[in-house]
Amino acid sequence: MFGFVPFSRGDVEPVDQKKYLEDSSKPKCVRPLIEYQACVKRIEGDETREKHCTGQYFDYWHCIDRAVAPKLFDKLK
Repeated sequence: MFGFVPFSRGDVEPVDQKKYLEDSSKPKCVRPLIEYQACVKRIEGDETREKHCTGQYFDYWHCIDRAVAPKLFDKLK
């Protein structure tokens, strides 16, 4: 009988370039991060759970995405 051997690329795991680029871009987005952290601290004691920091959170990640996008798409070409 013939045995089937699945194709293997060895022991090399693919590296997520986006994660690496996000980590290297975080220092460029300090201001939105500080605003988000200040908001989190400000609402820590909110028992009603009506207050949130969603806007500041998305502002922070938008900054990172804008810094990552050109570098990421250059690697994908």
